[in-house]
Amino acid sequence: MASKGNTFENDMLLHVFNNADITLIGDAAGLQNSTAAGSLYVSLHTSNPDEAGSQTTGEIAYTGYARVAVARASGAGGWNISGNACNNVSEVAFGEMTAGAGGTVTHFAVGTDASGAGKLLYWGLCTPNIAVTNGVTPRFAATTGLIITED
Repeated sequence: MASKGNTFENDMLLHVFNNADITLIGDAAGLQNSTAAGSLYVSLHTSNPDEAGSQTTGEIAYTGYARVAVARASGAGGWNISGNACNNVSEVAFGEMTAGAGGTVTHFAVGTDASGAGKLLYWGLCTPNIAVTNGVTPRFAATTGLIITED
């Protein structure tokens, strides 16, 4: 079994979430940022999407729900990286449930697509769980809602 070094863990989070270069991989320029940073998409799940899943694995379904785009950037509307941890800088709020089955959100995920299977990049436990019923607007608080770590 192998593990990443702490500096590279931080570099990976910066590359994925803030569109930053990772120098000295391949050549001095390294892994370059994207010309257009774009967004990552946060999804809600009623079961563990796990490493083999996609963004649709156990994804909640209700009228009003859609994945939330979060910019691949630092600062307001993006992601904060510190050490080997990453969190949302601003609140991430989903649509209010107006109809449908709802359910209990136990996991969140971050992926590449606004809809469909997408590429699942990271997933984690939703603590505390979120009971979604009519009138509920699921949300993750700024800086403490979505915590993602590399290790």
